[in-house]
Amino acid sequence: MAELTFSLKENPRIDRWLRFEPDRRVRIGTGKVELGQGVLTALAQIAAEELDLSIDQIRMMSGNSVEGPGEGYTASSWSIEHSGGAIRLVAAEVRALALKQAALRLNAAPDELTIVEGAFLRNGVSSGIDYWSIAGELDLSAEVTGSVPAKPPSSYRLVGTSVPRIDLPAKLTGSGFIQDMTFPGMLHARTLRQPGRGAELVSLDEDAVRRRAGAEIRIVRVENFVAFVGVDETAVRTAAVAASERAVWTDARSLRPEQATPGWVASQPSDDRLMGDPRPELALDRVSARFTRSFLSHGSIAPSCAVAVYRDGMLSVWSHGQGMQPLRENIAKTLGLPLGNVACHHVQGPGCYGHNGADDAAFDAALVAMAMPGSPIRLMWRREEEFGHEPLSSAMTVAVHAALDPAGRPLDWTTEIWSATHGQRPGVGGAYLLAADALKEPPLQRKPFDIPLERGGGAARNGIPLYEMGAKRIDFHLIHDVPVRTSSLRGLGATLNVFAIEGFVDDLAARVGEDPLAYRLSMLSDPRARRVVEKAAAMANWASRDAGGTGSGLGIGLARYKNSSAYAAVVAAVEVDEAVRVTDVWCAVDAGLVINPDGLVNQIEGNIVQAISWTLIEEVRFGPQGISTTDWQSYPVIRFSDVPEICVELVDASEHPPLGVGECAGGPTAAAIGNAVAHALGARIHDMPMTRERIMAAILA
Repeated sequence: MAELTFSLKENPRIDRWLRFEPDRRVRIGTGKVELGQGVLTALAQIAAEELDLSIDQIRMMSGNSVEGPGEGYTASSWSIEHSGGAIRLVAAEVRALALKQAALRLNAAPDELTIVEGAFLRNGVSSGIDYWSIAGELDLSAEVTGSVPAKPPSSYRLVGTSVPRIDLPAKLTGSGFIQDMTFPGMLHARTLRQPGRGAELVSLDEDAVRRRAGAEIRIVRVENFVAFVGVDETAVRTAAVAASERAVWTDARSLRPEQATPGWVASQPSDDRLMGDPRPELALDRVSARFTRSFLSHGSIAPSCAVAVYRDGMLSVWSHGQGMQPLRENIAKTLGLPLGNVACHHVQGPGCYGHNGADDAAFDAALVAMAMPGSPIRLMWRREEEFGHEPLSSAMTVAVHAALDPAGRPLDWTTEIWSATHGQRPGVGGAYLLAADALKEPPLQRKPFDIPLERGGGAARNGIPLYEMGAKRIDFHLIHDVPVRTSSLRGLGATLNVFAIEGFVDDLAARVGEDPLAYRLSMLSDPRARRVVEKAAAMANWASRDAGGTGSGLGIGLARYKNSSAYAAVVAAVEVDEAVRVTDVWCAVDAGLVINPDGLVNQIEGNIVQAISWTLIEEVRFGPQGISTTDWQSYPVIRFSDVPEICVELVDASEHPPLGVGECAGGPTAAAIGNAVAHALGARIHDMPMTRERIMAAILA
């Protein structure tokens, strides 16, 4: 009997996952949602494989809080492991139930029957019945048992093949995103954002706002939450901009530039904890290095958007958030509604991996819909609002300490981390929806909380190196408070932790005059980790690497994401003068059994591109009025012209279970660039992003 996954334990009824539909398709439900990672295609492949269907006979229902399974947030690269594992067991069990029922109907032995695209063949000849003709005789309200084994990989037709993405046709024709949704009688809305918790709206010149709008609008106010609503989207946006200039607030948030720096964050009070091996009793001589990263924005291509309607006591919300069940629970709790009176439905949006403004925009839309019953409300944030009020990824400082043996290998290792939380999704650790701060009784201030290592880790994610050492630990300083919201962004703390660990490993190799690749392999016994390192090095022709210091460099980075998911090794080639230009990236990945190779490679390529942007360009800054990087000029991201040649190869590991992949290449890419820049310059840059000023400082040091 297969062990039931977490998702199945929480959602044991078969019909939450699978139903036969009249149009000869099978509806597969999942609580995980499509964020551009191709997960719905992969999950459809898994279901079609187990049910002996074509991919076109599967209809995916994703993120439906009323009908589908609740699987929490789509995060931490767990969709294939959790939801895919659940769908595989459910589909296998339903196939077995259907074969048994078909055999009874045909007075045949089950082993006489095969299934082709849902039709039952008896000894290879059509029987005249299919799944849909016997569906009414199957009890899909029963709970899955896990007693039916899934198919062996040797029998797969679809899993392991590059099936075209099922979500792309709608997106390519302009109807795939929530911003494209329309409803009869739909009204548009924009908000006047409260400038920080505790700020109170003293006055607003509504007449001036209406004049600037140039069309009829309605102003909705709920305590310190204000929205502008109307038929004309341009008018309500103009009203919101005018209101931000005409509103008078008390206790508005004010920020100082230094508060955006990793050094300021690290200087604040913290909740300290030690994870891993105990500290050694004997004093050891140690070498150390310190690395930093600034606050980061999600940089979603389109601002957050939601649609809501309140009709006959039922609040329905459409959102591109990453968890519809948690969103439903948080909206119901904040508004004081019975849970059964709120329904949340996922619709895809152009961004993001992590906790951006999607959930908050959904609650904004719900507040307006409650004030205007019967009218569908489409509420979208402005670009300035998205950059200025979404949760950020915390600035971080990582100090790495090692005691070395006579051969220059670490005997003892500590990764010391200073960071605010990376886990403040609504409903987690006391976090809540943004506009709740504007209501009459705002929620209590949260206590410091971050995702524990056993759930993948937040700031401490990937803080333990893969390499063999005498003892390894994380010394974590969770910062009590920073003046902006922080939460999850792709990879969480793993990006800087891997950047620091791998940069320090390169420096340790240099201390003993060894090649960084050979030095790593001398401390690496995990055969799967060794395979990806050796593969990436071979792809990049590592043997041709020169002595360095010439302005061109080659660097390597390795990690196993969360130390439990996919393995990734990355080699980057750079050219450095007053700026860093990444010219080539080679990446080898071991993801276990791969469901859709093309989709997986696309996901890894995107992760590499985003990591390049973080490493070289992206940085949030603060000013007196709040976050000052509120547009694409002040917060630039990598351009198409700066994307290097990228080569990704998958190491065949189909004998192993599927591993989470989506964020596995981010840390290794940042590390590979950092090491390549150090090789090019003969000096290391310890801080991200690697700006012109930091390059010049490293050269002149």
